[in-house]
Amino acid sequence: MAETTYEIFARGQQHFELGDPIGAARILAPLAETEPNSRSILELLGRAYFHSAQLGKAERTFRRLIELDPCDAWAHIALARSLERQNREQEAAPHRRMHAVMSGGSLD
Repeated sequence: MAETTYEIFARGQQHFELGDPIGAARILAPLAETEPNSRSILELLGRAYFHSAQLGKAERTFRRLIELDPCDAWAHIALARSLERQNREQEAAPHRRMHAVMSGGSLD
């Protein structure tokens, strides 16, 4: 019997929580292709990419989250941090500011 979307997501989440972001990303990437509008899948996938230093993929995933919900403060700070880790501070600055405005003034 094939795994459900939830079961695959839960398996990816378990890998992430056990300190295996690469394994989590391998599980979640195909799921994100079949569920491209699932913010929970994309958020965990982006986190897995970020924590495994796959920063280009993390950036694309966080940009997709912002496309889906431009008011997602968390996605803005996640994108800012991904850009900063790639030494792209000027590109990160507007996203950091958006997060600050949406979260009440905190730049972190």
